Amino acid sequence: MPDCPRCHQPIDAQAIACPYCRTSLKAFGHPGIPLHRAEGEAYLCQSCQYDADDTCNFPQRPYARECTLYVDRNQSIATPVYKPRFSLGGWLQRNAALLVVIGLIVISLMIAL
Repeated sequence: MPDCPRCHQPIDAQAIACPYCRTSLKAFGHPGIPLHRAEGEAYLCQSCQYDADDTCNFPQRPYARECTLYVDRNQSIATPVYKPRFSLGGWLQRNAALLVVIGLIVISLMIAL
């Protein structure tokens, strides 16, 4: 269970606001949008990936203390590894129209001969 950033009481992970101090925990009252907060006197923009590559469009930049877009640039981003593998069923499904045309040509040639 996470703790409230203000009163440090344990709270539900899906809570929109802290039941003890009423601090907003989710952005815009939506449980799917996390609200990142700066700890101490530092601003979030100092360690944000979007600020580093100059793609941030947040209005409070570079002095944001709360942000919905925050991505820590010190954490490595896990990129999924693509492993191409051959699947006969997948190939047949992708090329079904081609197989039908080839089948019709073969049947036509057998009838013609």
